[in-house]
Amino acid sequence: MDSWVDGRPADALSLKDRGLAYGDGLFETIAVKAGKPLLLERHLQRLAEGCRRLGIAADHGLVRRELLAYGAALGEGVLKLILTRGDSQRGYAVSADAQPRRILQGSPPPTYPEAYQQHGIGLFPCTTRLSEQPLLAGLKHLNRLEQVLARAEWQGGEQAEGLMLDTSGRVIEGVFSNLFLVRAGVLRTADLSRCGVAGVMRAQLLEEAQALAIPVDISDISLEQFRQADEVFLCNSVYGVWPVRAFADLSWSVGPLTRKLQGIARVLLEV
Repeated sequence: MDSWVDGRPADALSLKDRGLAYGDGLFETIAVKAGKPLLLERHLQRLAEGCRRLGIAADHGLVRRELLAYGAALGEGVLKLILTRGDSQRGYAVSADAQPRRILQGSPPPTYPEAYQQHGIGLFPCTTRLSEQPLLAGLKHLNRLEQVLARAEWQGGEQAEGLMLDTSGRVIEGVFSNLFLVRAGVLRTADLSRCGVAGVMRAQLLEEAQALAIPVDISDISLEQFRQADEVFLCNSVYGVWPVRAFADLSWSVGPLTRKLQGIARVLLEV
């Protein structure tokens, strides 16, 4: 399917775009089924928060309408929205007349082995660390070079994802997923106030867990605490939940809380 730029089919982009020059923008990756963008409200909420924090004056009503129209045309697959600050002249300063640019791209549904869902995945210990920058923490901004470097550390094999720590050695997330662990019945995930991406599926699962009266702890996680987990799983808004069965010298069985939340995620990603 053709990409859209500012609501129209296009295969080119201005060389003055600040997203290209500086990574000045945000993006959302949205699963689409039966023409419907899934978890759309959460994606739009995160996008709006990113625009607020970066000072990008997007027309969110227009963004919503274009996502719905593009999703309907795509039918099934993955819709990627890139929202940049628009064009400007040379230099970091933002032009007063810069107009945000909307780029929509579609791709077929990803094909992952069913074993990832059923039996879990191996998790690679990445050496690339996430920089600590509270001003950008939680945002799905366009600066993804840390993830590019981390993903280059392994090729295929037993690992389907990589574990990323921050520069202080705290456990944060996967390269393209959020991380949860379970210890003594408590569902834990990392505090993302310094770095990391506040994932849409992460937010949804936290809400679902609280509704089920499952104890939740959002705080710093040390590597030693990670190693002591009873269950570990990853999530994102495209594949749902993957249990983690192995990391370095550690191994886990797929636990009951992982299975419960995996079932909830599966329903969320159905029409």
